[in-house]
Amino acid sequence: MAAWIITISTVLIVYYLDRWENRYIQSVFDWVPAILLAYLIPALVSMVVDLDLAQDGIHQYSKDYFIPLAIVAVMSSLSMAQLKLIGWKPILLFVSGSCWIALFPVILVFVFFDHALVQELMIEGFYWQGIPPIVGSWIGGSTSQLVLKEAVDCPETIFLSVLVMDNILVNVWTVMMFQGIKKSAWFNRILGIDDLSMPEDITMRDDRAKLHVLISFAILLGLVLLVNVFMVSFITKVIVLSLIGLLVSHLIPIWNYQFSLQLGSILILVVMAVLGLKLTFDGMTFELGFFYFLIFWLVSHFFIMLLVAKLLNLNAAWVPIASMANVGGIATAPAVTAAYNKEWMPHAIILAILSMATGTVWGLLTIYLLQAIIS
Repeated sequence: MAAWIITISTVLIVYYLDRWENRYIQSVFDWVPAILLAYLIPALVSMVVDLDLAQDGIHQYSKDYFIPLAIVAVMSSLSMAQLKLIGWKPILLFVSGSCWIALFPVILVFVFFDHALVQELMIEGFYWQGIPPIVGSWIGGSTSQLVLKEAVDCPETIFLSVLVMDNILVNVWTVMMFQGIKKSAWFNRILGIDDLSMPEDITMRDDRAKLHVLISFAILLGLVLLVNVFMVSFITKVIVLSLIGLLVSHLIPIWNYQFSLQLGSILILVVMAVLGLKLTFDGMTFELGFFYFLIFWLVSHFFIMLLVAKLLNLNAAWVPIASMANVGGIATAPAVTAAYNKEWMPHAIILAILSMATGTVWGLLTIYLLQAIIS
């Protein structure tokens, strides 16, 4: 019961604080995002009251129901009709950025397998298990990060270290992309890009009908229960629910995309709070070698997309937009886009949702390839 009380209290506190229009509170959330706070609070409470909840039944409940429900909710929030309006070039640019995020660590481990960074830090130090959650975070956001953390069985201390590093880098990267998108004209001139055409307008539908919300929730919950009955493997559940989520939202005309996205966001906080019950601070480290690796990984992702933008003759403004849709997510991508052209904000939101929908698949590919090399 203690685990449930701590989890529910944490989610309520973080959820409402994150939405409180107070500039001091919001300044805290600018640097300590809700997902990290939801992870830390249960650990701190458990430590203060001297509770060991690492083996509580809530963890299995989260793996069986909360995580699968979050996956199918996020996947069903993607509208293919809106995605088509963006155009194939920006989508290809975005996919190239995702592909580099997923494959760069695999290439590095393969090429430098005998180097100390790989042997001592990645393999012997088990930091390779922190790579898939980073892939999930940078492509799919928090939902994918949590799924991949479970899929690769990343140790809690390494996961906390990865979360802290990820948070630092994403905040710095957001500032850099704000500046980068303002230099789009300079990048276009340097790269010789002359196609500055505007994409088609996208109208974001916000269906608040209570009946549609209830129908959407009932279907999502029913799908999770059904999959749990017939499937045991966690990875199989993830793949099947991802595909079903994409299908169901397009087969039901009254599907509530906005609700699905909001439900997924809340479930992410729930899952993080449950994971926080396992966290202890005893073995936490901040490995500078791994941090430098993350910096190089992220910067190379940007330059790869600049190269693709040149090859496609695509406005360089799409590079920071696509990068933030990957790395920043649904909150920061439109904010960065607004610094260039507010009319493109819906396009950034759709790309961010596409990122959320594809991150888990990319991360599973990273896990498979890394395990193949290491074993």
